[in-house]
Amino acid sequence: MYLLNCFFVYSILGYILEMIFGLLIGAHPESGVLYGPWTPIYGIASILIIIISDKLFKKLHMPRWQETIIVFFIISIILTLLECLGGYLIEIIFGFSFWDYSDYKFNIGKYMCLEMALVWGILSIVFIYIIRPFLDKYIKKIPLWGTTLIGIAMFVDFIIRVLIEFQIL
Repeated sequence: MYLLNCFFVYSILGYILEMIFGLLIGAHPESGVLYGPWTPIYGIASILIIIISDKLFKKLHMPRWQETIIVFFIISIILTLLECLGGYLIEIIFGFSFWDYSDYKFNIGKYMCLEMALVWGILSIVFIYIIRPFLDKYIKKIPLWGTTLIGIAMFVDFIIRVLIEFQIL
């Protein structure tokens, strides 16, 4: 249940983060393809960060600063590939793009760039050392009925989005 709860909590926090960022830069904030206040890609990314960092920290047996550097690069690469995959899937399935890095100096196509890879790496380290330790005690207390309720709501949101997108509704 822990990882499922992490998925839900960080999907919601990712949505909030994007909304705040969009408002700060003066853009019309949009986050994800679902209608509810969640962006599942952030939940997926958080689970990947948790699993990868936990496994690497247990296996590397190096000074923490060296492990942190290795985790930084590995997670930066994985999250950048996840962002690229998500960008292409959204474009293929829904026919639009939320972002385009073509104008960035170190872009690798439309959905990847070195600048964002570094951002993902920095955010993952902040997540590992600050956000996760702070929120873990709360996430572990989420009752089963809360997990079930959020899961059903997100699933219904997904089904509605697919039905509308493919003009079934």
